[in-house]
Amino acid sequence: MKDLGSLMKQAQAMQQKLADAQARLAELSVEGTSGGGMVKVTLQGTGALTGVVLDESLLAPGEGEVVSDLIVAAHADAKRKLDEKQAELMREAAGPLAGMKLPGMPF
Repeated sequence: MKDLGSLMKQAQAMQQKLADAQARLAELSVEGTSGGGMVKVTLQGTGALTGVVLDESLLAPGEGEVVSDLIVAAHADAKRKLDEKQAELMREAAGPLAGMKLPGMPF
């Protein structure tokens, strides 16, 4: 039974590491850009969109479709960066169990 106790302690430690990683994710903020920096969006670690910055030259009449496309592209860029950061934090938290595809684990 000594091994079972050790396994339980390891599981508890990993659970704490995952909780810590999730807390760090909640504090995370990433920026995505498009149009050579003409559009910038900010996403929080939760995925919430918290900011949009548009270059004033995009506010000219007839630019609506371009602006829409650039916002979508900037959001996709930010989402990709956020996904990468999330995966990195979860791999760090999982330690030697990373990549084992255990049921219920987010990595």
